[in-house]
Amino acid sequence: MTELRHRGTTDNELQHQQSDDKGSESESKAERDGASDSETKPDFGVPDVPVPPDDTPEVLNKALSGLSSRWKNWWVRGILTLAMISFFFVIIYLGPMVLMMIVLCVQIKCFQEIITIGYSVYHSYHLPWFRTLSWYFLLCVNYFFYGETVTDYFFSLVQREEPLRILSKYHRFISFTLYLSGFCMFVLSLVKKHYRLQFYMFGWTHVTLLIIVTQSHLIIHNLFEGMIWFIVPISCVICNDIMAYMFGFFFGRTPLIKLSPKKTWEGFIGGFFATIVFGILLSYVMAGVRYFVCPVEFNNDTNRFTVDCEPSELFQLQDYTLPSVLESLTGWTTVKLYPFQIHSIALSSFASLIGPFGGFFASGFKRAFKIKDFANTIPGHGGIMDRFDCQYLMATFVNVYIASFIRGPNPSKVIQQLLALRLDQQLHIFNSLKAHLTEKGLLPALEEAA
Repeated sequence: MTELRHRGTTDNELQHQQSDDKGSESESKAERDGASDSETKPDFGVPDVPVPPDDTPEVLNKALSGLSSRWKNWWVRGILTLAMISFFFVIIYLGPMVLMMIVLCVQIKCFQEIITIGYSVYHSYHLPWFRTLSWYFLLCVNYFFYGETVTDYFFSLVQREEPLRILSKYHRFISFTLYLSGFCMFVLSLVKKHYRLQFYMFGWTHVTLLIIVTQSHLIIHNLFEGMIWFIVPISCVICNDIMAYMFGFFFGRTPLIKLSPKKTWEGFIGGFFATIVFGILLSYVMAGVRYFVCPVEFNNDTNRFTVDCEPSELFQLQDYTLPSVLESLTGWTTVKLYPFQIHSIALSSFASLIGPFGGFFASGFKRAFKIKDFANTIPGHGGIMDRFDCQYLMATFVNVYIASFIRGPNPSKVIQQLLALRLDQQLHIFNSLKAHLTEKGLLPALEEAA
């Protein structure tokens, strides 16, 4: 009896415990069910982004109405490509400052297109302050990067103007304070049941800033090294894009990558060789013009930007001995080339072999959100980001290439920094430099010559 009574007690306890477990499970389930759909929907699927309407000009629609959709798209893309190339020539003629403003405008438009996709995907969840904070972070990052550029390249101007000098001295602290304010605003905007999506969007914004704003900053740095470092890489990417499309359109048979079904091996290979030839020829034309090869500098006497200098050896014709194979084919022993043309082969190769992966990355992004283009800004081409997806990757390569193989110490910048020191510091550096030159035996020789 004792065993039965004990067993009965144990059974009752187990039943009671199981009922408690079921109750707690039901409560947990109720809590999970009561949570916002924002916590679960992104895991099961991504809402479709609204497809923008066709903005092809009515004139083109009427003129090309008798063609098939394939050839109509070919003509639309071709006509608008020529229009964009013409616009590119115009802004090159207007000078480096206009180019910098265009880069900033392109950056803002690309940022807007990507942020709009994020907002369209998660619009139904009414995330608080998402777009406002995104644009605020864009402002903060641009303030930081452009401030660094002004301090670096216009040092004498900054030191001459008291307000600019103060802003330059405390620039990084101001930038960090601005970013910290946005960070605190984001934390204060967090709302229960929307946490996960809000952090998704926080990461979305920062990755967009990393891809768009950082690369734009590098493009401007390349521009200051000389317009040729801006024009040739961009032109190589454009040439590769056009020639790969042309070769693929007429000869394409073999698919290249699943992310972009219209890309073919024929277009990829044809675009590569065409871009190499184009880069060498364009470099030959531009390397002999000072306007393109001289760094962009600020002239204190005229208070204007100048593009005038004595071209470096990189932009002076030199004799190169041809390999025996080429010598037998051409009959030439040597050939005159600009050293920059040799570097242009590296730029062209990257633009045609690695640059397209920026486009493949963008294709994967668009497929993830079930959209055809980032926007419908340019009929037949999509959004601005659709045209610049390869350019940003190219800008990083050019900046790294210049820093690794081209740029050396800049005496003018060293002198500017020395003049900003206190007089006792300048005197100390002068004495140290004098002792160093005397030890090397250079200073006495200079004094005797004087």
